[in-house]
Amino acid sequence: MVTLNWCKNQKKGIKIVEPNDNLSKEYLDSAEETLRVLKEIKGKSKMWVATTKYYFEYFLIYSLLIKIGIKCEIHDCTIETVKILEKNNCLEKGISKKLEYDKQLRIDNQYYLKNREVKIDYEELLRLFLYIKNKIKKLTIKEINETRKMLEMNNA
Repeated sequence: MVTLNWCKNQKKGIKIVEPNDNLSKEYLDSAEETLRVLKEIKGKSKMWVATTKYYFEYFLIYSLLIKIGIKCEIHDCTIETVKILEKNNCLEKGISKKLEYDKQLRIDNQYYLKNREVKIDYEELLRLFLYIKNKIKKLTIKEINETRKMLEMNNA
């Protein structure tokens, strides 16, 4: 089981770094581009739809994390960080579950060729995009510092 402590001790796990507005914007732009690609490939390949949908969500979350100054190159650790942010009311509940589900769907379709059905709700994906984009835009230095401190101190 992945825990925040385990993630903190991994070479590519969770690291507190300097917040990076430029990289955050790049990830947000990548998420937006990925959503456009998702619309183009819907119905053509369950493998690529699952992969594209997951990476849309992942880029979006990573945009927020890097804005705060959280670097993580292990997807399970990124999801664990989202759980902690949800638990501490920094993010709305349910995002981590969506990431976990869509990550597993991607793995099943991409690596195990299970060809599972991928449900796409563009309104919901756009809502998530706007929610995270707005979160990033409204983040204050105080909130960034409090979130960083909370993650540094949290030993879940």
